[in-house]
Amino acid sequence: MTKKIVIGGVPVGGGERIKIQSMTTPKTEKTDAVLGQIAALAAAGCDIVRVSVLDEADAAAIKAIKAASALPVVADIHFSARLAVLAIENGADKVRINPGNIGGEDKIALVADCVRAHRIPVRVGANTGSIEKSFLEKYGKNEFSLVESALYNVGILERHGIGDIAVSVKASDVPLTVRAYTLLSERCDYPLHLGVTEAGTKESGIVKSSIGIGALLLRGIGDTIRVSLSADPVEEIYAAKRILRALGLEKDHADVVACPTCGRCAWDCMALAEKVEKRAFGAKRRCKIAVMGCIVNGPGEAADADLGIAGGGEYCLIFRKGVPEAKVAKADAEKEFLRRVDELLGKTDG
Repeated sequence: MTKKIVIGGVPVGGGERIKIQSMTTPKTEKTDAVLGQIAALAAAGCDIVRVSVLDEADAAAIKAIKAASALPVVADIHFSARLAVLAIENGADKVRINPGNIGGEDKIALVADCVRAHRIPVRVGANTGSIEKSFLEKYGKNEFSLVESALYNVGILERHGIGDIAVSVKASDVPLTVRAYTLLSERCDYPLHLGVTEAGTKESGIVKSSIGIGALLLRGIGDTIRVSLSADPVEEIYAAKRILRALGLEKDHADVVACPTCGRCAWDCMALAEKVEKRAFGAKRRCKIAVMGCIVNGPGEAADADLGIAGGGEYCLIFRKGVPEAKVAKADAEKEFLRRVDELLGKTDG
């Protein structure tokens, strides 16, 4: 089991549930835009948010953002230890530094002193685009150079009295990401921040992230995740939640199952499945809802569903735990089923 750190009151590691992270996209000094995005991320289910710090204006803006944010705020730093210090002094709940570009030990020591004084955690975030030259020359660009670069800088922080550390070793290559985190998990017990960096657009990025993050979580590796997408950050939260649900790591939710349909399907069950999933996505109710194409497999394959529907001829069959409850005309099926879905989920507003 990894160590536990606390980020603005949110525990990470030590057997706690997997925390979901994302990152804001407006320039951080535009506080109103950043806070609007943070509110949307929080509503979607984000646990921790990261903001980029490009200059002094961004570092100074963290004070106002932190005061109004619904989530712990992490300052993302590249190239400047001085900006890391300014961000921490303005209230950042955690700072992320990249060992390949933050500077030598003297620069890391400067950040460490400030981190220690303010009693916040730090993430050593290494990726394949910024592995330190000495490790690249020794190992080449692979899991060994990535992990060694990260742990070298972890060691510097440790020598300067820092123990609340998270580590990440991201790559855009999925197999390399999995190998790197597997190796890292064998070399340290700090909480691990998982992600496939620069994963791509929404569709391809979700596939890459699901494979990489999912493979690691199935091995018991990882404490917090970010699904990096070239899309609205809220989409990262939806994708992360779906990954956790698919792995059985997020329990209190409505699980919507639907068959892929075939020539036996005589009604538009795919459209209904989409509507049911959207309706049920944010519900904090553990249950299973099934939308099945035909009665050949419907009640049988979804016999454990709390609520289900299957089509056949001119009618649809609504069932609970495999037991038929109502036979309704196809024209009325959607309305009748969604009404029962709302009842199951405890919704009263339709």
